[in-house]
Parts: sequence; C-alpha cells; structure tokens
Amino acid sequence: MPQLPYQPLYELCRGDFYRANQNQIPESVHFGAIAVVDAHGKLIASYGDPYATTYLRSCAKPFQALPLVESGASAAYGLNDEEIALICSSHSGCETHVTLIRRLQEKCGVQESDLLCGVHYPLHEETARLMRQRGEKPSANHHNCSGKHTGMIALARFKNLPSDDYINPKHPIQTTILAAFAEMCRLAPEQVQVGTDGCSAPNFAVPLYHVALAYARLCDPLCGEVYPPQRAEACRRIAQAMMSYPELVGGPGRFDTHLMRRAEGKILAKTGAEGYQGLGLMPGVLGTDSPGIGVALKVADGDQRGKVSAAVSLEVLRQLGALTEQMVHDLSEFGPSLTLKNFRQLPIGTARPIFSLQWHS
Repeated sequence: MPQLPYQPLYELCRGDFYRANQNQIPESVHFGAIAVVDAHGKLIASYGDPYATTYLRSCAKPFQALPLVESGASAAYGLNDEEIALICSSHSGCETHVTLIRRLQEKCGVQESDLLCGVHYPLHEETARLMRQRGEKPSANHHNCSGKHTGMIALARFKNLPSDDYINPKHPIQTTILAAFAEMCRLAPEQVQVGTDGCSAPNFAVPLYHVALAYARLCDPLCGEVYPPQRAEACRRIAQAMMSYPELVGGPGRFDTHLMRRAEGKILAKTGAEGYQGLGLMPGVLGTDSPGIGVALKVADGDQRGKVSAAVSLEVLRQLGALTEQMVHDLSEFGPSLTLKNFRQLPIGTARPIFSLQWHS
C-alpha cells in the first residue's frame, strides 16, 4: 500500500485540568506535509511527502511580483518598499492598507475599477464591523489581493500591453510571471500546473520541495545558481520590503506580520489559503555559514482559520533552531502548543504539534 503524502501534524486534546496526572484524550488530528530545502537545492528535512503537489495560493505572491521589480517597472514608477510589500501582500483591508493601495495606483496610473480581483469585506474584523455599522460596502481595494492585481496591471502598462484581460493565463504578463516562478523553483514552465485563484488570477501547483527551494533562493539569490543581476536584486528588494513592512504583508493579529516583526529581518513569511505556508530564512540564521533556507508546509484539511499552519510553522522553526527563547515567548499566542478554553474561558484541553522532522544527510 503506498504511503499517504500527509501525516499527523497537530492534535487537539481534551482532559480535566483540575485532576492531577489525568491523560488528555485526542479529539481531532490535522494532517500535513513539510519540506525544508536550502538555497543549493539540498533537502535538509521533511515530514510526510516533501514532493506532495498542491496549489500555493497566496504563497505565490512574492514570485508573482518578481517581473514587476526586475523589469525596471517598479523603479520607473518610483515604488518604495511599502508599495512593494503591498504588492506581495494578503493585506487585511485596514484604512492604512487601502490608503496605501490608492497611492500605489496613483503612481502607476491604475484605477480601482481596473482590478479584476472581486470584492470582499476587509479581513480585519473590526474594520469590517465598522463598515457594516456605517452601511459602507467594500470595494476592490479592500480585497486582500488588490496589491497583487495593481502590480500586474502596472507591469502590463509599463510594457505597453493591453490590461483589460491581464488575468488571462495566456496574457504575456501571466506567461512572464509563470516563467519567473518556474525558474525560482528550478522547473520548466510546463512542469507547473496552473489553476485559478480565489481572486481570479492564475495560481500554481508544484511539489512542496520546489516551493521551499524558491523561498530559499528568494532569501539567498547569490547562493548556488548564478542569476542575472536584475533577478538577484529583485529577490533582495522583495525580501527586504516584506520584512521591513510586515504590517502591510498581513495586518493586525496576523501570523506573518508578528513573526516577521519579531524576527527583525531574519525570517520571511507568507501565508496562503487552504493551510499553505511559505517561510524563508536569511543566510546565517542557522549558523555563521548557513545558506538561505526555505520551508513549505501544507495542512491537508485546509486549516480555514489559519491557526494550525501558524503553530506548525513555529514548531518547524523551533526544531530547526531558528527561534530564540525570547521569540518563542513573544509568539506564544500562535503556538506551538496552546491551551484550549471553552466559552467561559475555562481551560479544557491542549492543541499541540505531534511531529518530528526527518533529517536528511
């Protein structure tokens, strides 16, 4: 019988906190897979099948931004690191985010009505609540992918290409993005399966190993294969922008934002829908001579609230030795282990990781 690609990652247990030595009983288990790869392409560690193939969802955004930066378009528009971070973001739709999106669009000559991402209320619950209270309807700029879409339209116009159908997988902008992403993964474009994301733009499915490699190379583009100067500089710029402005990549209470803020320029993080998480460790994080490291993980059940992928990410980083004791303390609201409470806020159980990375020589 073939081995399943996903293995037990995280369990939720219930038990009596007020009775000593009573064992807690597992109530539910989340399955998944993990790949940890360095910028040379070496598989350092894994759990489950590191070659399990699934869609990156928003974990693809840093790579979808590459052609905008390396083409010279971002320089021509005078984009700063805040705006680059927004283009790579799944922002929360706070007032600050929407204001900066409008500024980005003004610089690039993009109208909000040009966006084909659709509309949803802000991910930030308090902002969405206040909008509903005031009777305000959300617009495309509140969509968490509005930065990415603005960047795609801006690149099309920089290249004097039509932008009314910029999300068509056959549009030159999308084929350029696909080629850049495939190169970062050390794959040919035809080896990447293309589907449609929730925002209607093309999205990519490749093995976890190749996504981890892409994140490692994003953080360490001068390691291993020799990139053209434009690609290496674009990788450096995107990584720097995301880590410098983590509050724009996510938002209040978001895991990516808190992790990058606490890591202070050493760890890059980008969450994707359906339980996907990409992480990048800068050179030197695991030791003086350590190269860039990439992590790709997938929670098989989709992890709709994003809590499991955050806790598992912290446990992966802990097992890698990438977190200081202070960072573990500062990020404890996300895991790795959490006390479960009922509606009266009484402790009734524990959520905890149940995996050990397999190390590869």
